Amino acid sequence: MSMIGFRILEREQPAIPAETLRRFSEIGSAQISDCMNRLYGVVGLRPQHASTAARMVGLALTVKTRPGDNLLIHKAISMGLPGDVIVVDGGGETGNALVGELMAMDAQRRGIVGFVIDGAVRDVDVFQSGAFACYARGVSHRGPYKDGPGEVNVPVSVGGQVVFPGDVIIGDADGVVVVPAGHAEAVLEAASRKEEAEAGIKEKISNGTYSKPWVDETIAARREGK
Repeated sequence: MSMIGFRILEREQPAIPAETLRRFSEIGSAQISDCMNRLYGVVGLRPQHASTAARMVGLALTVKTRPGDNLLIHKAISMGLPGDVIVVDGGGETGNALVGELMAMDAQRRGIVGFVIDGAVRDVDVFQSGAFACYARGVSHRGPYKDGPGEVNVPVSVGGQVVFPGDVIIGDADGVVVVPAGHAEAVLEAASRKEEAEAGIKEKISNGTYSKPWVDETIAARREGK
């Protein structure tokens, strides 16, 4: 058994069809979050990449590392498969950047679709000029240590959200949400229905027929102490 603090585990690939991931790419993170009762969103991380980049959708390859150290992030990138998202629990520490331009280039070449870093990054000008997705808590010019400890493919906590290896990670301009792998199909169907409902609301707003009776109903109920 690998030593605790340096475990490098194999991830079991969940049976999530490519078509499911493609359909998730067409739905906003806000709508997906709403369909999970707003409980599975990553908070405090912002996109560092170009605002015109496409939505990021992939499967979590998780890393838990000592704050400021990226040894096991390098290992995770070398293990990455096309469609993976590297999700890093760096303890929220922003004093040392955990990834930068070279690691992004390496990841992108391997088909990895993005980084979600609960920590800092650097070379932000490169991220901002490209389409490779990168979400992070902060920015620092100071480089990382490369000593460990750290672990790969273990449950991690990122931006207040627990992420398991193989969970579906969706990111857009609003941020990142995590869909537990075992609930991917159910969440997708609920989010698709919400998208359709919102399309109908947009049409009503455009043609002037939209009304919100629930607002007055809610106020009246609150006034009555309900």
